[in-house]
Amino acid sequence: MEPERPQQHNTSDLLQLVVVQNVNDKLSIGEIKNMLHERGFGVLLVIAAIPICLPIPAPPGFTTVFSLPLIIFSLQMICGMQSPWLPHWLIKKRISRKGLEKLVQKAAPWLRKIESYLHPRITYISVPAWERIIGIFVLIFAITIALPIPMINFLPGWGVMVMSLGLLSKDGLVI
Repeated sequence: MEPERPQQHNTSDLLQLVVVQNVNDKLSIGEIKNMLHERGFGVLLVIAAIPICLPIPAPPGFTTVFSLPLIIFSLQMICGMQSPWLPHWLIKKRISRKGLEKLVQKAAPWLRKIESYLHPRITYISVPAWERIIGIFVLIFAITIALPIPMINFLPGWGVMVMSLGLLSKDGLVI
């Protein structure tokens, strides 16, 4: 039986709902993914893009490691998957509810500030056919990020980040 889809509009509210609805001491990554539904791709793309977007010197191969999840998720989007596939070992991995709650509390103000600029506009871009096209762009950006060429990773990383945030809010203008 699939869990009921929440009626929340913002990702920050949805993440807080994940924490509030679960009374267990530990949550599996699979449980969190199931509660995020179709927003899973956007959240995972943002998480994978954050280290690439940070303007810090990184050792060779750093961006290649973080581009691999972007490549995998973009290929899943191109194939038309509704939610991201994760390996079984990762789905079963458990994290503490308190740790997740701290993370959500720290991220929520920043996410709300970003969400104040993002609104559902040009929503036809968030239909599955367009999500496949978005996946193609994410794949191109991820391959560019994986290339060991200095100083070119930052802009495609931000491109993935902006598209992911637009995807989370169904904001076609931002996408």
